[in-house]
Amino acid sequence: MRGARALAFLAGVVYAFLLLPIVVVVLAALNAGDYLTFPPQGFSLRWFVHFAQDEAFTHAFVFSLELAALATAFATVLGTLAALYVARHARRAADALRVLFVAPLQFPAILTGVALLIFFYALHTKAQGTLSLVVGHTIICIPYVFLAVSVVLAGFDRSLEEAARGLGASPFATFRRVTLPIIGAGVASGAAFAFINSFGEFPVSLMLAGVGATPLPIELFDYLRFDFDPTAAAVGTVNIAMATVVVLVTERIVGLEVLYRGRR
Repeated sequence: MRGARALAFLAGVVYAFLLLPIVVVVLAALNAGDYLTFPPQGFSLRWFVHFAQDEAFTHAFVFSLELAALATAFATVLGTLAALYVARHARRAADALRVLFVAPLQFPAILTGVALLIFFYALHTKAQGTLSLVVGHTIICIPYVFLAVSVVLAGFDRSLEEAARGLGASPFATFRRVTLPIIGAGVASGAAFAFINSFGEFPVSLMLAGVGATPLPIELFDYLRFDFDPTAAAVGTVNIAMATVVVLVTERIVGLEVLYRGRR
């Protein structure tokens, strides 16, 4: 009994430690004062209005959405294909390939950004811009999809595919109607993590951002160099809201998919 209470208390402390920074940011965004302070000096939505009316911030916000969408799309396709190949075709090289595909998670993101910057310069291409950012964000997002899909494939029953092929289904039809619905939960989860990570990515964006291609975290970083008002907290609150919406939508989609499979 005491052990259960101690465990519950420890879990509460951990949750409080994780949620406290979020609460502070949200309350700071609602601050009616002119400076980024805590506790807030009254409550107001003025800084959210200031964020919405600031052309640089709105442009960076839209650009981050587009960048995250592109990076997520590419990472989802590449990460899923990589997971399928490693799980089914790679034999002796499977372990080495797993390490390779999750390598961006094992090294500091700033090193990945510097390496990409040097790589693009070596190719004599534009090292800083939209294309470079899409490539960079795709690379750092692939591991999330790869790991999520790999977990689902670990318990995959290959006899279902064999039965479909035995009934005359083509390889593409088998993948579309059998494989993809089963691994769909992993694909959706990996895509959600990829989108959230790309939208808030800072180190790689810092190295590869260029004129007219500035994601929201970099725009916020530049803003804080000269201004220190609650607009920064408002931007942080928007990021928190974005991540929350993505997680809730993904959970809803995955939940419906699991429910559908259970009824079958």
